[in-house]
Amino acid sequence: MVFCGLGPPPAAATLAHYRGLGLDLVPGTGLLAACVPGTFETWMLLLRDYGTLPLADVLEPAIGYASEGHPLVERASATIASVEQLFRRHWPTSAAVYLAGGGVPVPGVLFSNKAHAETYRRILREAQSAGGSRERQIDAARHAWSQGFVAEAVDRFCRTQDVMDTSGTAHRGVLTGADMAAWKPPVEAPLTYQYGRYTVCKAGPWNQGPVMLQQLALLKGFGLDGADPTSADFIHTLVECSKLAYADRETFYGDPKFVDVPIAVLLSDDYNAARRKLVTTEASLELRPGTIAGYGKTLGMRAQGSGGGGAGAGEPTVGRTPLSRAPWTHDEKVPAAGIVRGDTVHFDIVDRAGNMVSATPSGGWLQSSPTIPELGFCLGTRAQMFWLEEGHPAALAPGKRPRTTLTPTMALRDGEPYLAWGTPGGDQQDQWTTQLFMRHVHAGLNLQQAIDAPAWHSEHFPSSFWPREARPGVLVVESRMPRETIRELERRGHIVEVDTDWCEGRLTAAARDGRHRRAAANPRGMQGYAAGR
Repeated sequence: MVFCGLGPPPAAATLAHYRGLGLDLVPGTGLLAACVPGTFETWMLLLRDYGTLPLADVLEPAIGYASEGHPLVERASATIASVEQLFRRHWPTSAAVYLAGGGVPVPGVLFSNKAHAETYRRILREAQSAGGSRERQIDAARHAWSQGFVAEAVDRFCRTQDVMDTSGTAHRGVLTGADMAAWKPPVEAPLTYQYGRYTVCKAGPWNQGPVMLQQLALLKGFGLDGADPTSADFIHTLVECSKLAYADRETFYGDPKFVDVPIAVLLSDDYNAARRKLVTTEASLELRPGTIAGYGKTLGMRAQGSGGGGAGAGEPTVGRTPLSRAPWTHDEKVPAAGIVRGDTVHFDIVDRAGNMVSATPSGGWLQSSPTIPELGFCLGTRAQMFWLEEGHPAALAPGKRPRTTLTPTMALRDGEPYLAWGTPGGDQQDQWTTQLFMRHVHAGLNLQQAIDAPAWHSEHFPSSFWPREARPGVLVVESRMPRETIRELERRGHIVEVDTDWCEGRLTAAARDGRHRRAAANPRGMQGYAAGR
């Protein structure tokens, strides 16, 4: 089952309203990009229906960390520093939390958020006062969130605060308590694709999950068994198939409750046989979506630099300074590492009973929007993934789910639950998850080897995050990639940029195989998460 914790935009988030404000894109920060905050309700639903722990056991660790503090990791400190002036000049409620000591907190300092702790304490008090069963108390917690004091604080903040965003103008939000009260987490069957012995399961097509399934539908025609996963042939084939799948994402994907997405055609053998012919020995520099009569709308690509910049904007998981990558120069020099900001997480769990969970929580980044002072947290900005283009499947509409990049993955093998895997990383997620799967299935690598192998990502297609720009033909590879592979990829027309040794993805995986449990975790960047460099 798919539990969707992605809340939709509010009832007042219409194309007419945003266009009337003079906008051509939904801002990447601030309150106009805020959707219904759905994560808490979704975790509570999952806990109620499939969990066993009492609510107090689940909330008390979070309350403790928020109240008593936890050591601030280096990347959190760097992220706060990147938006320090925004907080001081425009977002004073965020400055009160993140600059409470008068400056940017240094790595290792005990960082606390008393208001956030009190929010969870109050939810727990109200839940326990409801009495009754574990399930009754969890439902009371959900009510406190979506119809009680949390919703009231969100409503009041959006209604009264003029907030600076990436448009360069201050705007009030349109999210209300009524929007929160009306929303319930959807629970749906997954989309699936049969790839040999494996049934791969994804959410969608309201998110980018089908992109992986489309890549598999293209790749199954290339005979990749025994392939060298660091060869130019292997990488070129995966990259070119990803370009075709992501072009279709930009053209056809949207919330199926609002638009008819031709997913059966997109995954069909005939469609992919025709699309597969577009993959040649040369790198494509075009955005080439398919054509399905009566479906989709093509917007083309915005070249990088056309949308400007903005403090706190962009995808927070893989953002880097411009100097962190450089085109390969055929010498042994490795570009200096840039700053990587991380907020999205991913985890995969197989418990002793064989239950499997794959989840990619994200949103409400500290740089997304100002902290709501009574609650201690800010609202997410997923509405920036909508287009303000009438008739596009991913056009903004009230109640419509954003075409998010969050995309956990599961697979059955020979009809039995086998593997859960995924990664943070915005648009790159379904590139890295596909790479792991293909290395495991075709190259025979175990899960840890499949994660550790030199990796890459394409930036050829429009970003899902403000300002929605593309870098046609750009292929970013880790510097551990064989030199001859890099030269051959360049010869084929890829614009290769070489990054640091261990920078591509944050993959994890967990598998069950009969009575055995296996897991693998990503070594990339862990020093930055744990204790700083």
